[in-house]
Amino acid sequence: MAAAEGLRLYLDALDDAGRLHQDLDSRIVCEYHEDWAAVDGDSVELVSAKHRDVTTGPFTTINSLAQAGGVAHLFGRWHALAETPSCRMVTTFGLSSEAQKLEKAWEKLRDLRLAGQTLTVSEEHRESVNDLCQALRSYCKELPPTWAPAAKPMPSPTDTEIEQVIRFMAVLDVEAAKPLRDHLAYAAANMYARPVCDHLGLSIDPESIWAAVHDLFYARMRKAGPVPTGKLPAVLAYRVGSVSPDTAQLERSLVNRIVTLQDIHVAVRTAISQPRGYRPLPRLQRTTKLAVKMSAGHCPDNSIERAEHLAQEYRDFWREERSGNPAARVAQASLDRYLLRISDEATQNTFTVSPRGLAFWQEVQRLLTASPPDNVPGGMDRELLLGGICELTSQCKVWFSDGFDVDQAIETIQQGQGQTS
Repeated sequence: MAAAEGLRLYLDALDDAGRLHQDLDSRIVCEYHEDWAAVDGDSVELVSAKHRDVTTGPFTTINSLAQAGGVAHLFGRWHALAETPSCRMVTTFGLSSEAQKLEKAWEKLRDLRLAGQTLTVSEEHRESVNDLCQALRSYCKELPPTWAPAAKPMPSPTDTEIEQVIRFMAVLDVEAAKPLRDHLAYAAANMYARPVCDHLGLSIDPESIWAAVHDLFYARMRKAGPVPTGKLPAVLAYRVGSVSPDTAQLERSLVNRIVTLQDIHVAVRTAISQPRGYRPLPRLQRTTKLAVKMSAGHCPDNSIERAEHLAQEYRDFWREERSGNPAARVAQASLDRYLLRISDEATQNTFTVSPRGLAFWQEVQRLLTASPPDNVPGGMDRELLLGGICELTSQCKVWFSDGFDVDQAIETIQQGQGQTS
């Protein structure tokens, strides 16, 4: 998402002829005050990114928004920076329940700020603002020293605390419904690099531009940018008569975390001139029925690898049991019926989730973990029970998505991989 925002700054800086304005001072600072900060001259926006998968869902309470959503940390950084930046949280899911009431309050306060009017809270929103004050007491590690600490019972917010939270909410925004990680690999190039290609009048695959810019941000997020002094030691850094570093010196010390528009411009132009060099490696897809069905449900590759391994262990277990135990076939049939019931329950519990695969995979494991010991045959553990679900998937008795023609899907994958090779 930082790479996407860098591309947005870059697109805004291009003129109609596709040239980069040289006098612009926009950049992204990675992993310093927050996950990243968008900087344009003296304007700074601190951004906290929170990925929520399908099993976690939206933020429902003000406490969860403050703690898991990172709003408390944003408040602490905003206060430490003398209330000068604006703040934004980006997340894959939105808000619900009492968190939505708080959202309406900060939207109203932001409108007042943008209109140049006095920041006031109506009775409709006062309770939500008070609740945020108390949540910040509990979860902000950089709470202003004038604030009362968290206690039981929690003291009522003071007028000073309320006024500061009102100012903070007036510069806060939450951007929801960002794509899930599993979807980005397929959608990011068209969503974020395609507009740049269109503006530049390029007919190339946007994947190469996206890969180049993404790799740039990937490095900066790990402080892997240029270090002008290399590994040379600091000498006379704090000599007598020296003063605190100015803004320019501080920014130079952060150069390995910063992505400038010129950095993005170089990455884009390099990708245009050498598109094959930045084209991602083709993804090797397994063509077993189990793998194809899990892939259709958007399960990650590591889960598919584990599922294949567990299915093989399940087959090996019953092959050995049947070789010396006449009753093993009946026992396996009984267990398969139990596992089909587990898969049916897991499907019903995740039926409204789309794509369903990952949620179904996690729900099956939860149900198997909760299985009574009497339902686990001797010599087996719950990992082998999960292997049974995987084997039933291979037999097309369990699905990670809506049903489809598996044989046709396998043939299509094999044809595509043959063309690639």
